[in-house]
Amino acid sequence: MRLRQIALVGQDLEAARAEIVDVLGLGAAYADPGVGKYGLHNAVWPVGDTFLEVVSPTREGTTAGRLLEKRQGDGGYMVILQTDDLAGARARVAETGVRVADQFDGKGVSFTHLHPKDVGGAIVSVDWMEPRERWEWGGPDWQANVKTDTSLEIVGAEVQADDPAAMAKRWGEVLGLDARPDGLSLALDGGEIRFVKAEDGRGEGLRAFDVKVRDPVAVFARAQARGAVDADGEVVLCGTRVRLVQG
Repeated sequence: MRLRQIALVGQDLEAARAEIVDVLGLGAAYADPGVGKYGLHNAVWPVGDTFLEVVSPTREGTTAGRLLEKRQGDGGYMVILQTDDLAGARARVAETGVRVADQFDGKGVSFTHLHPKDVGGAIVSVDWMEPRERWEWGGPDWQANVKTDTSLEIVGAEVQADDPAAMAKRWGEVLGLDARPDGLSLALDGGEIRFVKAEDGRGEGLRAFDVKVRDPVAVFARAQARGAVDADGEVVLCGTRVRLVQG
């Protein structure tokens, strides 16, 4: 399992776009027409060969819109993992009793969206691509949009929960991953998923993601100049904390 994409939800797509591009130094984004069926529009940026997405509702009654209301504003939305063993991953989902919220199989591309009530914390998607470096959601020419002067790749996700240890165990069962000795994190290929106590009054959800950057001090200064640093000294983009990892 590899962490390939993080999705955020924002009320104002253009405002989120301007802030993210400025702070993280990303290139051009791809607008995926496929999200239209969910009542959304979006922007997807490559961060190295991983991806950051922001979705925003275009109509009433969307899952994303309900999440904006429930969590009182912009925030984390989805954790998208890539697997080389699609059949095994789907069999495990069935064995653990997780409902499938949506599923698709196309030529060289498949996804399985897991029902968040059966996993907890966020919408989790397990995706498969052929060839492995392909990423359908970033567009057919995503490599042309890669810009790594500032940000290199996404290497982690942090999910907050009422019972972090229980959620870590559940995610591990569903995804076929063993919890680390701390019982609060799962190791991925080149990254990790951490689980922490929900203490901000926003309920369970994707709280933060980790980005490997060339110069954390410079990125922090950009965020500070835009007012994108919270009272705890954390960078916050689209309602989601960003942990800057030295690249």
